[in-house]
Parts: sequence; structure tokens; C-alpha cells
Amino acid sequence: MFDLVIFDCDGVLVDSEVVSNQVLVDNLARYGLTLTLKECMGHFVGGTMTGVMVKAREMGADLPEGWIDEIYAETYAGLKAGVPLVRGIPEVLACLDARDIPYCVASNGSREKMKITLGQNGLWDRFEPAMFSAHELGVGKPEPDLFLAAVEHFGAMSPAVIEDSASGTLAAQRAGMRCFGYAEHDDDALLAANGAHVFHDMAELPSLLEL
Repeated sequence: MFDLVIFDCDGVLVDSEVVSNQVLVDNLARYGLTLTLKECMGHFVGGTMTGVMVKAREMGADLPEGWIDEIYAETYAGLKAGVPLVRGIPEVLACLDARDIPYCVASNGSREKMKITLGQNGLWDRFEPAMFSAHELGVGKPEPDLFLAAVEHFGAMSPAVIEDSASGTLAAQRAGMRCFGYAEHDDDALLAANGAHVFHDMAELPSLLEL
């Protein structure tokens, strides 16, 4: 049985990817890069905002200095308007609690962003004591450091990673950890290509984790 479950935040715990990426679509259009929501999510889900900026500029966006602060402000405003939990997450967490299996969140997003999304859904206090953010660690996915830091913190021997992005599943693969890829919005082939066991309904996760 797994002795630690590491969740990504956006798209795994909270259904925030559509909101965040629509904000990004609207913003990039002002700087000369027109994308559909699906195209935007395909290019940018799971990346760091610095990486998004670099790639968007390569694709033709005329982004100004200070753009990262601008897009964060717009994204946070969009998220504050409300994002729901991913369907099935309360039941998954209840199963883990009932079996005393620890869990945490490891995200490329900032702690401030997670406070908005997890806080409005009553999960901030459950995750805040053990929260791993690329903004604080200084390195994000697809590097494995976030997951390795979580395992070291808990002293885990058999962790499971729950991810929804290619960069996240690649980070788990590089960390040598079993990964379950939640494919609600993303191409499941990208997740499977990085060794993730792909599933499409969070209600499946307790049985996948052998709970």
C-alpha cells in the first residue's frame, strides 16, 4: 500500500485549469497571440509562468517586461470569482483520512494561488502544513525536486503521485514514483507516454490506490 499520496493542485484538487487558461487566452490575444482554449491548455497546462512567457514569446506574443505580475493578477482575480473542487476529491480525501495515509500538495503554482483555490473550498487548513510550491523551492516540474522534497519531509517509502499534466507526469517518472494521470481536460496519451496510469473519473482513484 502507498504510504504517501502527493496531489497536484490545479486540475487535480480544484477544477481551475479552464478558468486560468481562459484568462491566459484573453491576455495573450491583447499581445498578438490568438489561441483557442484547447490550444492554450495543450501548450501551457502544467508549466511555470516563466516557461509560459518564454514559449508565448516564441509563438509570437509581444509580451512586455512585468508581464508575469500582470498575468498573475488577472489569474488570481479570475480564480477568486470561484472554482469548484474536482468531482470526487472529498471522497478520496475521506478514504485517505480513514486509513491514516498522509497526503500533501506539490504544485508549480504559488502558495498565494493555492490559498485562493483551496481556501474557498475548505481545504487550505488540511494542506497548508505540508505544501510544496515551485515558487518556494526554486525549481518546478518537470524536474522531480518537488516530489522528492515531499517524500523526504514525510519519510515515505512508497509514494503515489496524482497529476494531470505532461510536465507533472514526467516529474514523477524522473523521481521514480508511481503516477496516476487524471485526464479530464488533457490528452491522456501525453500522460501515458510518461508512464502514468491514466484514469478519467476521480471516483476511480480509491480503488487504484488500493484503498
